[in-house]
Amino acid sequence: MENLTEVKIEDVKVGTGVEVAVGDNITVHYVGTTADGTVFDSSRQRGEPITFGLNPGQLIQGWIEGIPGMKEGGVRKLVIPGPLAYGENPPPGAGFGANATLYFEVELIAVSN
Repeated sequence: MENLTEVKIEDVKVGTGVEVAVGDNITVHYVGTTADGTVFDSSRQRGEPITFGLNPGQLIQGWIEGIPGMKEGGVRKLVIPGPLAYGENPPPGAGFGANATLYFEVELIAVSN
């Protein structure tokens, strides 16, 4: 049975730069997929990384739990169960349903606080 309260983390590559903490501003490349491998969002496809604050209430909870501890240059895979992703309210046109488990590969490019 799938654990719906825990983000699964796999470090593909451990970075050597600054370590991320909640509240930091980070720049990442990421690819988000559904269980069948369908890409629903990708900074790589857009050709530009994204910068944002790692702040509770502004991101899905799975990122708040799964990103801290990464270091610049690192690549991490996250498996985020539905309740820690978008829960019952996926964004319109997201390409996945309520409580969908989401899969992300995140490359941490930069950290600033």
